[in-house]
Amino acid sequence: MQRPRPPYLDTRFAAMAHRGGWVVPGDRQRENSAYAFRRAVELGYRYLELDVHTTSDGVLVAFHDDMLDRVTDATGRIADHPWAELSGVRIGGTDPIPRLDDLLDELGESRFNIDIKQAGAIGPLAATIRARGAGDRVCVGSFSGARLAAFRKLAPDVLTSMPPRGVAVATHAIGLRRVLIDPGLALQIPVRQDGAPLPLVRPDVIRWAHAHGRVVHVWTVNDADEMRRLIDLGVDGLVSDDLSTLKEVLVERGLWEDR
Repeated sequence: MQRPRPPYLDTRFAAMAHRGGWVVPGDRQRENSAYAFRRAVELGYRYLELDVHTTSDGVLVAFHDDMLDRVTDATGRIADHPWAELSGVRIGGTDPIPRLDDLLDELGESRFNIDIKQAGAIGPLAATIRARGAGDRVCVGSFSGARLAAFRKLAPDVLTSMPPRGVAVATHAIGLRRVLIDPGLALQIPVRQDGAPLPLVRPDVIRWAHAHGRVVHVWTVNDADEMRRLIDLGVDGLVSDDLSTLKEVLVERGLWEDR
């Protein structure tokens, strides 16, 4: 018997704010900050995309890189610092690094697409989702099949996306699709991938996904014409940094669903 469709997927089109995204170009440096996520919510976004790491003392934070150097006023690995130190670090010199539980609490009606960036985040993420009762409003994925498999064992009822192996089967191993289908219900793929023998986002891939109860989300798309092309192909969601442009395109196409 097919499982009921998770509440997370009850939308015509998923518009996702990539690391919180930006409404105006001046906010580009404030990625993965509570400010960025709030701005996305204020613009009407229901879906927020973020990445998680853990501090040296096990605090789960929303942050993309392993290292602090690129976007903060500090240096070193996230995993080497306790939360007491990281709480004073500032993204772009302005914003504190947010804890995931704080984002789940503050943005209680938002839906989160969460990428596990570090093995140490697996257990804390499963525990946080359970403690916050957030299972119906998250989708969890990872570029590591091992990390995602470990998470699925801890949180078998939480919606997950396909790991890289599942994506490879869905997009290129056409003859193996029936026997090696991954349990992830979201096929989340880049609009292009260097070295791939075929484009990943194709009509046959989308048809296969829909026939098997999967949705297709494409990342990271900031060009309006590219957004329109992918919508015309039939994708189910787009991940973007440029929140104003994505909203404008979706309003134009009658696909915008305001909070």
